[in-house]
Amino acid sequence: MPTSKTGTWNRFAPIRDQRGFTLAELAIVVFIIALLSLLTIPNLADMGGSDLKSAGRRLAGTVRYLYNEAALEGLNYRLTFDLDKNAIKAARQNETGEWQPVTGRFKGITLPGDVRLHNASIAGRGSFSSGAVTTQIYPAGWIDETALQLQDGEDKMTVRFSPLTGTAEFFDGFREFRK
Repeated sequence: MPTSKTGTWNRFAPIRDQRGFTLAELAIVVFIIALLSLLTIPNLADMGGSDLKSAGRRLAGTVRYLYNEAALEGLNYRLTFDLDKNAIKAARQNETGEWQPVTGRFKGITLPGDVRLHNASIAGRGSFSSGAVTTQIYPAGWIDETALQLQDGEDKMTVRFSPLTGTAEFFDGFREFRK
């Protein structure tokens, strides 16, 4: 009669040397994968506005960068929003008062995909839907209160820049602010 390490062999005792997964373990893994896919698939449908969000983040980063540069260098900066050409350019006022394009780390802003500048509102000057509009960034830690409306097909977003901090607030859809 065959024997095991613990004594006599019992054909009804569980065999502990087998490798592999039980049906219960496989069912748990399939359940976890199904649960994760249920949580992530709805987020994939929201990927359509990613160019719009990317453009908003890029604008916010640029304004914050120029805001800090103005404070560090003690010089005025300005952003020009060309609503007809869908272009954004930055300039710096040198010590003699002349405006020069910003060079170095900042190379200008190109909006991704089909994102368009729809409207620009500057506090005290009004709202513009065509032409070139400028917003000033002052070395004393101030920026003209600016709200930009961006559009990518049917998706719309408003980016508003705080005058005291240079930070951006993002809003779904088009919003109007006090002028």
